[in-house]
Order: sequence, then C-alpha cells, then structure tokens
Amino acid sequence: MPTIQIGRYIQQLGGFKAFIPSPFPPPEGFAFRQATIKKSIQATHLLGKLDGITQLLPDMDFFILMYLRKDAASSSQIEGTKATMVDAIEAEIKITDKLPVDVDDILHYIRALNYGMKRVAEDNFPVSLRLLREIHRELMLNARTTQYADPGEFRHSQNWIGGTRPDNATFVPPPVNEMHIALGDLEKFINTNDDIPSVIKAGLIHAQFETIHPFLDGNGRTGRMLITFYLWKEVLLEKPILFLSSYFKRYQNIYYSKLAGYHQGGLDEWINFFLDGVIEMAGESIEIVGKITALREKDMSKIQTLGKRAAESACSVLPRLYGQPIVNLATIQKWTGFNTRAGAQIVINRFIELGILIPKDKNKKYGQSYVYRDYLDIFTAND
Repeated sequence: MPTIQIGRYIQQLGGFKAFIPSPFPPPEGFAFRQATIKKSIQATHLLGKLDGITQLLPDMDFFILMYLRKDAASSSQIEGTKATMVDAIEAEIKITDKLPVDVDDILHYIRALNYGMKRVAEDNFPVSLRLLREIHRELMLNARTTQYADPGEFRHSQNWIGGTRPDNATFVPPPVNEMHIALGDLEKFINTNDDIPSVIKAGLIHAQFETIHPFLDGNGRTGRMLITFYLWKEVLLEKPILFLSSYFKRYQNIYYSKLAGYHQGGLDEWINFFLDGVIEMAGESIEIVGKITALREKDMSKIQTLGKRAAESACSVLPRLYGQPIVNLATIQKWTGFNTRAGAQIVINRFIELGILIPKDKNKKYGQSYVYRDYLDIFTAND
C-alpha cells in the first residue's frame, strides 16, 4: 500500500520534538495489499471457528476466566511485572502470603478487564473514550506504580517513552491539545461503520491509541484491553475469548518495533504483524479447547470408577477446578459443603489417587495447596 503519513514530529517550545498525529483516518483512506486482505479473511475465519468451538464448552465462563488471567499476566509482564498467572490464581483465594509484590499488577488488570466486560455486556456501553477512562481507573486506582497515574483521567501534561526527559526520549506523544484532537478522531473512527475489515480495524485502533498515549501510565495495558473489547463489540466473538497479550509478550521486541514503525508510515507491516497474532492466538485457543475437552473426558472416566457417593462429591468438585485449578483444604470444604475438614481431605485424597490433583509443595506438612497440573499446563505450555 502507498505510504500513509500517520503524523509528523514538530518542534516544541521545550526544546524537543513531539509526534503530532495527522487527521485520522487519513482523508485518502486505506489501501491494503491484497495479501493483507487475504490474511484478514483467514484471521476472521479462525475467530469464527474459535467462537463456534468454545460454544460447545459447558464451562465456557471458566475458559474465559483462565484466559483473562493469562492475558492479565502477559500484559503486565510486558510492562516489567515478574509475577505469573499462577501467582495471581493463588492471590485470588489467598492461598499463601509468600507472593511477589507485583502480583498486584495482574490483579488490577483482571479487575479492569472484568469491569470492562460487565460494562460492555450488561450495560451495552459503547467502546468510547469514557469507557477507556473507566477501565484505566480500575486498572490504576490504588495500583503499584512508580509515578502518579491520575487514574481515569487523560493526562494534563506531556509524557514520553524512554529516556529521562522529552529531549532524550525514544518517543514523545502529542502535547495535550493535539492529544485531545487525536482522541476525538479515534473515538469517531471506532464507532463509524466503514468497509474496513473489523480485524484490521482492531489493529489500527490499538496502534493509534498507543501513538496518542493519553494516560500518564498504563497506556499499553489499556490499549491491549481495547483490542478485545472492540472485537467483542463488533460481534466477531460471541464472548471475549481472544486475548493477544501472550503474542505481544512472546514477540515483545518485534511488537515494539512494529509500533514504532507505524509512526513512520509502516502501517501495512504493523497490520500484518497484528493479523499474524490473531491467527496464532486463535489457533492456539482452538487447540486448547480440544485439549480441555479430552482432559475432561479422561478425568470424568476416572471419577466414574469411584463408588456412587464418592463419585457424586467428586463430580461437584471437578467442574469448579476448571475455574480454580489451585485449591486448598478450605476451598474444597466450601465447595462440597462438608462440615468437617476431614471430609474435605478425603475428597482431596481421592483426587490425588486418581492423578487429578497433586500437592503443590510435597515437602510442606501444613497449609498444603493442591494443583490441577494437567489442566494448568494446558494454559501455560507456550509461555
């Protein structure tokens, strides 16, 4: 496609150059190569296949919950967080106090994603600047941060990426006045019906948002959530089941390079990288659904070998492990409704004997937690 000028660097009074976005979308529109359009069709087809196959899962909400945690961990790790999805699962039910401090980053991301999903689904709220501010508030309010993030508010001052100040930064986003103009263009673009394939448009929206960089902190995480919400709102997905943060983390240097190239007119290169991500992650998700289905059948067969009463209590526990694959005695007691810890321990022991649960730390005598390892490994295999 012809080179499209997304914006240009303009000298500022502070002695630095800031990137000022051009009107968006460009008046001449977009003219993607035929190969790019073909790839977008492939990506859209895989999204449809993923959407269809996940409808067959009786526990789709647990599948979404696991992917939500996975995306939260990956997106936070792109920003430097060391905590993992497993740390987040343990933190959610307070299994242990010995967790990395930065697990809080992941928990805030999960909170923001859940908030946005509720807003879009239950309140039928548009993908708008207001939604972005609300999501940012959930993401950054009382969050661990090295600077004041002004949760839920677009910045009132200049920010920059890399370096110690704007004049030695890697990239300086638009000053505040130009930022608001660019945000207005972006909001209109998001909600305009046009002939741009939605999966391509999602990539354009993410890159343009990151270019504008409207918050003091949390832009990357908010922008990656925006992808999921847009595709969901466009009804490419019945449920929000595609998350790209794992892909961006896997190819983090390329991700940053392609976004930087976008500013210089490398729009087609960015979109192709983005579409590759949709194709790769949709394919992985389809594969994961198949593995979950096979594992469920295998473990249900194991449970059927138990006596009737034991099988009944086991059947009440197994489905819940799909949403909470790390548990302790208190968790099982709560799920089964047993009055005594001994009764819950018997259930755990049966699951260990069947090879479904394993102790997380075999050397630990008290306060043991247990892992549904085969299931958890499905989600962490490619990390």
